[in-house]
Order: sequence, then C-alpha cells, then structure tokens
Amino acid sequence: MKFFVDTADIAEIKDLAATGLLDGVTTNPSLIAKSGRNFLEVVEEICGIVDGPVSAEVTALEADEMLKEGRFLAKIAKNIAVKVPLTWAGLKTCKTLTGEGTMVNVTLCFSANQALLAAKAGATFISPFIGRLDDINLDGMELIEEIRTIYDNYDFKTQILAASIRTANHVKDAALVGADVATVPPAVLRGLAAHPLTDKGLEQFLADWKKTGQKIL
Repeated sequence: MKFFVDTADIAEIKDLAATGLLDGVTTNPSLIAKSGRNFLEVVEEICGIVDGPVSAEVTALEADEMLKEGRFLAKIAKNIAVKVPLTWAGLKTCKTLTGEGTMVNVTLCFSANQALLAAKAGATFISPFIGRLDDINLDGMELIEEIRTIYDNYDFKTQILAASIRTANHVKDAALVGADVATVPPAVLRGLAAHPLTDKGLEQFLADWKKTGQKIL
C-alpha cells in the first residue's frame, strides 16, 4: 500500500518525507485555507518536496472552466494530480486531462457506481471517503471492497485511494480489502508506528542494558 499524507502543512510534509515512507500528498481547498498561504505557492512547494503525486483540486463547477483550471494546475509540476469532483463535469474533465497525459484524482466518491464511471473516464485515482460514510452509519470499507471487485473484474488500472481516514484501524482495514493508497492526516500516519507493548519492551531492554554498564560507542 502507498501512503499519501493529507495536509498542506509544509513542515509536516518535510518531516514525513524524510522517513522515505511517504509516496505522495493530497490537498484540498480546506487544507490550503488552514495554511493561510497562497494556494499556488503551497502546491508548488509541496511538489518540490515529494517525488510522488501531489493532488491539487480545481474549484470550478462547469466542465470548461474546470478543464482550464486543471490544465493550469498541471503546469505547476510533473507530479501534479489534478483533483476533480465526481460530477458529470468532473468526469468529462477527467477524460480530457487523462488523454493529455495528466494524472487525475477523482474525489468525493461515495458509491461503487461512481467509481465505475471514474475508471471508465480514465482516472488515475478514485477517492472513496470512508470516514464520511461511517458518519452516516454506512460501511466505508464495504465500498472499498465493492470497488476492488469491480476494478479487478475488468482490469481497470485506476488506483483506489482510501480517503477521509480517521484512525489506524481504517488504514489496516483498507489495506486488508485491497486499497492501493491510503491518504491520512499526519497524526494518523505517525500513529501507525505506535503500540504500548513496543514502548514497554523498549523500556525493559534499556533497563536491562543499563545494568550491564556497557556502551556501544
């Protein structure tokens, strides 16, 4: 599974990228707004930090304007993935941009039928929102399973990008059902390495080592 971080916080992205475990970044207008900085400057800076895909979202609602924005964003860097909503205008834009060689992330997916359309439109990524489905008492993981089955049935190359992830269990479950990518908040990504028994074991090892009075260096 690939790990993308869902943030526009430059410091967080640099720190996580330094681990070598970060495969890409997703942003959206809300995350950029939290940064308080210019949208285009932030996106360009992120593209210089990570080699993998950086999702930058259009804000237009009509296909013609959406396409103009998408083409403009694609010029920022080679690793831009233009993010479009799962609407008819977004699907039309996806088809055109994909045909021009641009990566496209189709976002706000909440059904398997929507995901099927995105794959037919040539999307590089489809972003089903797990947490938001859970919020209304639907099973976000079931959606990931359905999309995985459909894509495998027809050998679609669109990657399933599990989004709206809230917990470490969301990441584990998404991996178990075959999501290609998980995009997670920085805190959740860091939390994947945490376990109380790891901390307890390390504490015991260090205590025993101290008793020997030895040093490695």
